[in-house]
Amino acid sequence: MSAPHQVALQPRTLAPGALGGPLVRPEPGEAPHVWLVRVAAHRGSLGDALTLFDEDERSRHAAFHRAEDRDRYAAAHVALRRLLGAYLGTAPGAVAVEREPCPLCGGPHGRPAVSGSGLHFSLSHSGELVLLAFAATPVGIDVEETHDLAAIEDVSTSLHPREQSELAATAHSGRAAAFLRCWTRKEAYLKGTGEGLPGDPARTYVGTGEMPAAVHGWTLADIPVDAGHAAAVAVRRGQLP
Repeated sequence: MSAPHQVALQPRTLAPGALGGPLVRPEPGEAPHVWLVRVAAHRGSLGDALTLFDEDERSRHAAFHRAEDRDRYAAAHVALRRLLGAYLGTAPGAVAVEREPCPLCGGPHGRPAVSGSGLHFSLSHSGELVLLAFAATPVGIDVEETHDLAAIEDVSTSLHPREQSELAATAHSGRAAAFLRCWTRKEAYLKGTGEGLPGDPARTYVGTGEMPAAVHGWTLADIPVDAGHAAAVAVRRGQLP
């Protein structure tokens, strides 16, 4: 990943059913492995999802009132367990996912992790799409459905001042796409740091243009996904000084 802000990553589609064998873990310095799940393709195979989940996952799954939300959650977390199991050589139901301490407050809501594995990962879902990223260093991923311009005008005030200026100067017809490029990069980066949105979206400039801006110590890349969505991934380059 020698051009840290101009990397193109093509996601690999995860089909329903078994993976067919173990997966080779990403090496340090290697681009993150990105996987795409289309929820509709997995609906028929979600019946045994609860047998793989831990108590917290079962509670979260049951809390959704709409079937489509339960299906999206189940498809995302079954995929996460299947992929973690394949990378770590562990049965999917035996993977113990926990949360690292938040870098802002120390609370147990930082990056998801499998303790002692050395494998970093991130998950995001929106609409009918789920994206997962795996890397040898901290990584974050985000996918978003297209927003209407009214929502964009409201949320854009939380962006970096340069990003706000860029959006204001963008033609009306291209503003939604520019916002989504920026927002997915920003969410991916903040998930990678473990801060999430409390980490202040206005602090770090990631840009609204066709290529992500360079961010110190991190590689940002846009991910091609289905029409009506945008996605991005951020991965840390070694240890920050």
